[in-house]
Amino acid sequence: MALINRVSRLFRADMHALLDRIEEPDLLLRQAIREMEAAFAEDEQRSRLLQHELAQLSGQQQSCHGKLAAMDEELDICFQSDQESLTKQLMRKKLELEWFSEQLEGRRQTLQQALTELSRRLSDNRTRLEGMRQKAQLLEPQPGDSRAQDCREPAGIHISDADVEIALLREKRKRSHS
Repeated sequence: MALINRVSRLFRADMHALLDRIEEPDLLLRQAIREMEAAFAEDEQRSRLLQHELAQLSGQQQSCHGKLAAMDEELDICFQSDQESLTKQLMRKKLELEWFSEQLEGRRQTLQQALTELSRRLSDNRTRLEGMRQKAQLLEPQPGDSRAQDCREPAGIHISDADVEIALLREKRKRSHS
């Protein structure tokens, strides 16, 4: 049983190595970078939307606080003039506005937490993306770099007839001494 496991593990390792050679790592890396850039752009867009929504909520909250302050003054007037029915109507509006203001505050806190989490994720992703870009730059062939030539294409290599003759003589000598 252990022998079968070892053989299957060896076979899988050989298959993975073969696939790694077939796949071009620089192309895969560039594709991964493109995907990371797209996800990063989406997160940045979401961050801008959250910031815009937070700004709108802050404006609404300020408006609510202004209206509540105005209602307090109106309530003072109603209490001074003993207008109980008017006071009750104004109290109802004030309670509704206070409830709405509390809902806005809850929504603002939720958005602020989401924005904080998104900002942290953007920072982490920015660091990872820069690391991937640096790796890609290292894999890109540099002009004049001897490693830049692809091993599968012997471009620029010229073998003279004399080199072939010398190699042939060496091979004949090796075979005659064996």
